[in-house]
Amino acid sequence: MKLMNKMVAPRSLAAMMALAIAGSMAAATPGVAKPAHHAARAAAVHPASGLKVVPLTVTTTNGRHVFRVEVAVTEEEQAKGLMFRTAMGADEGMIFPMNPPRGAAFWMKNTVIPLDIVFIGPDHRVLNVAANAVPYDLTPLPSIGRAAGVLELNGGRAAQIGLKAGDKVVW
Repeated sequence: MKLMNKMVAPRSLAAMMALAIAGSMAAATPGVAKPAHHAARAAAVHPASGLKVVPLTVTTTNGRHVFRVEVAVTEEEQAKGLMFRTAMGADEGMIFPMNPPRGAAFWMKNTVIPLDIVFIGPDHRVLNVAANAVPYDLTPLPSIGRAAGVLELNGGRAAQIGLKAGDKVVW
């Protein structure tokens, strides 16, 4: 998802120049508050990984649950995943988009915290959940079918929200 900032368009070149000058002065002047869109943009990157952070919504029979997830897109980002992390917030996670969808298997090499690994099909429905994956375990945890994405949450979080096969996941 892309954050959209609603702004009223200036009506003249002079108004546009004044806005640009004011914005650059505020950005460069110590003690002057930055515009809200700067804070939103800064919050869209995870401080530990540097990855883009997006909202992800899971709809279960218990209701809708919104998470803030890091997006691991490149091969390198996906290979590292959540390795070496010692903590993650209850409503945080990491999504691994897979294009094209394919069979996937994850392991817990160098992963310190237990995770729920949620395999998501091309229809954005949960295929299966590898619940409470054991830290450092090298056993492959496979998807049941072709995955268009894999979501990692804190171990036990899927059970807390009632997440199961067939539930909808949108990011």
